[in-house]
Amino acid sequence: MRIVGLTGSIGMGKSAVAAMLRARGVPVFDADQEVHRLYEGDAVPKVEAAFPGTTADGRVDRTRLAASLARDPARFRELEQIVHPLVRRAEQAFLDEIKKWDGSIAVLEIPLLYETGLDAHVDQVVVVSAPPEVQRERVLARPGMTAARLDALLERQLPDAEKRRRADFVVDTGGTLADSEAQVDAILDALQSRPAEAYARHWR
Repeated sequence: MRIVGLTGSIGMGKSAVAAMLRARGVPVFDADQEVHRLYEGDAVPKVEAAFPGTTADGRVDRTRLAASLARDPARFRELEQIVHPLVRRAEQAFLDEIKKWDGSIAVLEIPLLYETGLDAHVDQVVVVSAPPEVQRERVLARPGMTAARLDALLERQLPDAEKRRRADFVVDTGGTLADSEAQVDAILDALQSRPAEAYARHWR
């Protein structure tokens, strides 16, 4: 089984590319979606213990948590130490299930793939990218987003240019949807000749 890491900075189009992969029968694990699930389940007591007052009605209140972190950004690492192991456990279960089905490929969609060092635990990395002006336009159109908040988010992420440099493949979503789909198809074809060793080395 080949494990592919799918990543990219905020607003680059990861979700769109993940949807293209799913439409082609490729299983994709969404780390962000898993965090949302954990914020309504296993992570709630741990987050409340570390960040008192940031949960309500049995779930993490993301607005309160964001406000707490804004007051003390250095505590992002503490939050990551709570959440990341729980996400890794879910990723392991996902990969084990795909392996059981004799799946030939599994994709881990992880926004902070490079930042967390998980690029070393996949066989190949696909980076989703777009021109900076396209990225800003997309993100600033989101409800509640501001230029200052976007800049703060980007400061926590590896620069797009560095991600592109380190990637095995890049999907540029700055063009048409058809252009992006053609790039995805070409990458899926190219992956067939690439090594698949990560599962045996890191996930068994």
